[in-house]
Amino acid sequence: MTETTLPVLEYLRRQLAGTLRPGDTTHLRYPTAISRLLGLEVVDVDERFAVVRIAADIELHGNQQGTVHGGLLCELADAAIGTAHSTVIAPGESFTSIDLSARFVRPAWSGPLTATARCTHPGRTVSQYQCEIVREDGKVVAVVGSAVMTLRGEAAAGR
Repeated sequence: MTETTLPVLEYLRRQLAGTLRPGDTTHLRYPTAISRLLGLEVVDVDERFAVVRIAADIELHGNQQGTVHGGLLCELADAAIGTAHSTVIAPGESFTSIDLSARFVRPAWSGPLTATARCTHPGRTVSQYQCEIVREDGKVVAVVGSAVMTLRGEAAAGR
């Protein structure tokens, strides 16, 4: 079997289309370990854009009030933002979030939550992203902003 290393965007598009072939890989890890642990699913992707979903369950993801924990919402948004940014990361590069700011709008309970992340400023080194998380009824649960730094050369080594 021949191994084919694909750009991240092409890899994720093939994954979504169900057309990944044995041996198709990319230079980043997909799915991520945290995505597997939490059951996060990439449902749409384009350059600097991603939609990630989770089947929230307050028995697993709940807080003291019986609603979905804000930390899970932040992780969902971070996963969507990271997936969106990974679509422009070349071999030998890496990236890291340098901030994350969440505004919680309303509670969520068990059911699907969908995070849509898009780039609002595509910088060479620092890019800005906005992510909106919605419930099954289409109502916004949280709005999350994040700055993501692309790492190159020695800064990307070992990441």
